[in-house]
Amino acid sequence: MASIIKANQLQDFGGNSILTSDGAGVVTPNASGIKNTPAFHARTSTDQNLTRFTATKIENFVEEFDVGSCFASNRFTVPSGEGGKYCIYFSLSCNTGTAGGDGEAIRGDIYKNGSYLNGFRSILQDNGGFKMFISNFAATLTGAATLSAGDYLELYGYTADQNASGTIQSNAHTIFGAYKIIGA
Repeated sequence: MASIIKANQLQDFGGNSILTSDGAGVVTPNASGIKNTPAFHARTSTDQNLTRFTATKIENFVEEFDVGSCFASNRFTVPSGEGGKYCIYFSLSCNTGTAGGDGEAIRGDIYKNGSYLNGFRSILQDNGGFKMFISNFAATLTGAATLSAGDYLELYGYTADQNASGTIQSNAHTIFGAYKIIGA
């Protein structure tokens, strides 16, 4: 035998709303411990030039969403009371403008509070005498980090192309985002 419980709100013993329903099956979590927030996702809006062999802060982001108002001035800052474990990701797309050659590379780095936290590079190597001729590189990373209130994250790009500087590409080819992990 099955039972049905109908309610538009679930509260804890203190009268705090944990979940609400709109009556049409849409449930909204109200307790911060069951939401992946704060959260943001941003993409580059214009191209940005990189200088060879120099880590450069990516500065041309526009927000796709920003739950918790935590992303401003190309920087994610953990709001007060929101310390914890975060999933952090980026995909960095760079056009070197030259045909690919052995040793060319693009690297994307996450900086925490102004210091290197984690990164990933994509490098083109000579493949047994056969060189791939490409001029676009991508570096993609997804990881997790423990962050405290007030910590901030920024994305940096770096190119090691032997022949030319690189250009970070716009049109959603370069993205940066993070969200708080539930229950971690």
